[in-house]
Amino acid sequence: MRFSKSIRWRLLLWYGLLLATLLGGFGYTAWRLEVSSHYQQVDHELQRRISAITNALRAFRSPGPIRPPRVDLKLPPADAALFDASDSRGYYYAVWLREAEPAARSAKGPAQLVRPESGDASPRQRGNLREAFLFAAPVDCVLVGCSTEDDFASQRRLAWLLVTVGGVVLALGLAGGWWLVSRALRPVQDISHAAARIAGGDLSQRINTANTESELGELATVLNSTFTRLDDAFAQQARFTSDAAHELRTPVAVLLAQTQAALNRERGAEDYRNALLANQTTGQRMRRLIDSLLELSRFDAGHEPLGRQECDLVQIAEDGIEVLQPVAEAKHIVIRRELSEAMCHVDPGHIGQVVINLLTNAIEYNREGGEVKISTFREGDRAVLVVADNGPGIRREDLPYIFERFYRADTARASAASRTGLGLAISKAIVEAHGGTLVAASEYGHGTVFTLSLPAVERAATQGGSADLTD
Repeated sequence: MRFSKSIRWRLLLWYGLLLATLLGGFGYTAWRLEVSSHYQQVDHELQRRISAITNALRAFRSPGPIRPPRVDLKLPPADAALFDASDSRGYYYAVWLREAEPAARSAKGPAQLVRPESGDASPRQRGNLREAFLFAAPVDCVLVGCSTEDDFASQRRLAWLLVTVGGVVLALGLAGGWWLVSRALRPVQDISHAAARIAGGDLSQRINTANTESELGELATVLNSTFTRLDDAFAQQARFTSDAAHELRTPVAVLLAQTQAALNRERGAEDYRNALLANQTTGQRMRRLIDSLLELSRFDAGHEPLGRQECDLVQIAEDGIEVLQPVAEAKHIVIRRELSEAMCHVDPGHIGQVVINLLTNAIEYNREGGEVKISTFREGDRAVLVVADNGPGIRREDLPYIFERFYRADTARASAASRTGLGLAISKAIVEAHGGTLVAASEYGHGTVFTLSLPAVERAATQGGSADLTD
């Protein structure tokens, strides 16, 4: 990954620039405050000495109108101590009258003294010298100064100390920032690695969310859920493909065996006819299986057209009963009706297919002389259809899987060669496409109940006040 594209380096660079700016501003401000405070102390000491010189000069009186070029300045011992030669700063003074040369000056001081002008600011910095001055009678100017060379050295040491401390703090801050950014982005790396392994075919990989409680942890949890559904979908697809191949293998083998038997030797017309009839039956079974697979694939892709219209589950149930009544009578099974109005907005053809499939299962897997009960009713905002039988029922361990494709609950059901094992899967896909639910409940040995629930609608009223079905 390029440096300029790395989120980690971008965050760290921004964090480092911000921290360096803050440390630099703080350090410079601290240094300036320290220097300013130090110079204030120096200037205060200079003003003390100017006051001492001024007090000493008040005793000076010129004997005539002409002021002498030199002043014999006598300082009291206490004031003279302020200009002690042993002081490291080396305080000095100078007094000017109107002449350019000082009328009085201390023994200690720079060789070159520059007389201040009346407009100059006091105090002033002249190289390594700090000087304060005052214009007052009977003299023109009094100047007191000192060396600041030691102060400059102290300021340089302070500056280097602040730079060193700031550098250490910046380094520690960058190290801590790197740790924080790396810890924050660790789920992203885990997500990338897991996604790469999943892309390589290992669908069992998951992101570790044990130590992640941030927004990225929520994302990792969502992705784990997505990966789980993806794994289940691939497993179901693989299982579905395997089951479809297995279901097609048997009729293909029968078809080839019948054909090969007919071709092995010369036979009569009746034998050829029987072979062709057997092939026709096998081909029809294959066609039903293929049609069912295509229908399921269209529902999975959401491409199955639904011609929705307002209709009553009562009419759909009656149509289904009419179709399957002969089958029930052949098996001596009684179909009982408890039908009350249940209006819904659905595709009657597809919902009719679901009802026929539920009734067919209830009849085919019922005992001889059994009973099937079909009811419709309105329950809140749902239109409900229930198909119940008193047959052998479904085992508890099989019940969660009956809507899976090609799943048959027991040997008796598996023996139904005319069935593809896709009826309930297709029925569930149809119902869910309508925004409904299809659930099963069963107690082994006491029958099975299938409940179909769809969003209900109110019956549209005609001008005469009666109810009518919309076609």
